[in-house]
Amino acid sequence: MKLLHIDSSILGDSSASRQVSAAAVAQFRKKDPSVEVISLDLASDPLPHLDVEALSWLGKELTPDVSARPELVASAKALNDFKAADVVVIGVPMYNLSIPSQLKSWIDRIMVAGQTFRYGAGGIEGLAKGKAVVLAVARGGLYGEGSPAASFEHQLSYLKSVFTMIGITDITVIEAEGLATNGGADRARILSDAEQKASAL
Repeated sequence: MKLLHIDSSILGDSSASRQVSAAAVAQFRKKDPSVEVISLDLASDPLPHLDVEALSWLGKELTPDVSARPELVASAKALNDFKAADVVVIGVPMYNLSIPSQLKSWIDRIMVAGQTFRYGAGGIEGLAKGKAVVLAVARGGLYGEGSPAASFEHQLSYLKSVFTMIGITDITVIEAEGLATNGGADRARILSDAEQKASAL
């Protein structure tokens, strides 16, 4: 089994989403010690924002004249690693009601017409079927269904739309929510609960 582990928090060791995503990966390793893990840290090794040149090369084999350009090589690798993965574990903090821009840049590399989805007579067809995605979600406030701020939540709802569009229906969400409420007094308990859920995957 091939597992792609992505972290997008800029907070390093202080990151809640990194802590939960690490627990999820550890559980996959425990269940299958032979799992091949490819790690991508989008904070320390970010993909540049998509531009017209990078867009023109998405899903194409790089020619010798551009194969030495690190940004295009990284872009191609992001798509290839995603396509090769059986499981994708992503650590996702909420930044200003949505996802980090670093993660959005990665998503722009994997949502490629003809590679992970296509436009057919009946509309959009996902081509990335058969994968499983685990979203280790962290946020300071309360944005879940029924909460006063539920309509402001554009983190998890966006990611579910992205992966559903490209054909992935096996999506597991592990939430560490409300980390900053009560002055952060409940942070340790919330993180512990999320890690336990990750350990039960």
